[in-house]
Amino acid sequence: MIREFFVLNIYYLNIRRMKTVEKELRLPAYLRIVVILAGIVLTVFVMVSAKSILVPLLISGLLAILISPLASWLESRKVPKFLAAAVSVVALLAFLTGLAYFFYNQLLGFSDDLSLLNARMSELIASVNVFLENHIEGSVPISMSSIQNTVYGYLTENMSTLTQGLIATATTLTVVFILPIYIFLFVYYRSFLIEFLMRAFPLRHQRKVSVVIHNVKKVAQNYITGMFLVILILAVLNSIALYSLGIKHALLFAVFAAMLNVIPFVGPFIGALLPITYALLTKDSLWYPFGVFLVFYVIQLAESNLFTPKIVGGKVSMNPLMTILALFVGNYIWGLAGMILFIPGMAILKVIFDEIPAMAPYGFLLGHIRRRSVKAKEPQMPALLKALRERMKKH
Repeated sequence: MIREFFVLNIYYLNIRRMKTVEKELRLPAYLRIVVILAGIVLTVFVMVSAKSILVPLLISGLLAILISPLASWLESRKVPKFLAAAVSVVALLAFLTGLAYFFYNQLLGFSDDLSLLNARMSELIASVNVFLENHIEGSVPISMSSIQNTVYGYLTENMSTLTQGLIATATTLTVVFILPIYIFLFVYYRSFLIEFLMRAFPLRHQRKVSVVIHNVKKVAQNYITGMFLVILILAVLNSIALYSLGIKHALLFAVFAAMLNVIPFVGPFIGALLPITYALLTKDSLWYPFGVFLVFYVIQLAESNLFTPKIVGGKVSMNPLMTILALFVGNYIWGLAGMILFIPGMAILKVIFDEIPAMAPYGFLLGHIRRRSVKAKEPQMPALLKALRERMKKH
């Protein structure tokens, strides 16, 4: 009994000593806020400056995680590791090449209708001018030549921006050739990278690091494969709807609108706007653009409430507030690539935050809002204290 009493005192003295050290090391609230803000500013600056390095690496990492099960399956069939990684990358490139060839053929057919769209646009402008003359006095008529001159003047004034855009396009082409190399290296060295992460943390955190790596891989694969299935379903539904309404180039509009669904909120709006505008310019009745709007609205409701929650899963999805913030921040930092990458990136951060007790509130902030009763958990006592309390009750 005396020995247990001394052990208990030593335990409480150590606890009080640790709390005293924490209080001495803890910064004042205003200094903590300054440090956090400085860290955020520095992180954003690095992300903006290193865009050409980070974006290809992140895209390659996600695609490597996607095709890693195929490489693992080939390796289990006694295929050499180098050959398994190469075959996986070639299969991915074949799929992406087929998708690019599809859009190329569809755009060739769409280019044949540009003259018709130009003529139809002139007719609509003439109708608008007649309406303005009959109902608004002193109105200035709109002409196609003035619109073309305005566009030409804008392009001339912003020639430097266009030059930078061409340079960015050349850089993009360079990145396209580098991406397969990155993907191959990520797939080939995936076990080596996992071992590095395991060695980077102390032994007491090995199990937690292993769980985080497994969950991150699972979330990334669920997101990419789930979004692919959702895009496929939306492409089929959009095609059926547009073909039923008699909209020309229905397959192009359907697949393009489905692929834009990877950008929440903004993508579906742009994807629906293009076929609505085309129906307005090529059809004689306003019922056609209204019908396109209606079917796209119904399909989008089904996607947001049925397809994405069931297929992609709740582990990837975030609440709308964090999704919108991720879109704006991603667009500010990396543009369109940021809008696409920040959604799975935030989902991966949520997985990491959920495994770190100090970051658990931020993981809760990123996740879906669920109604649940919060019960206060009683702090667990060491086994020695529990045994001591039981013995004291007996005596």
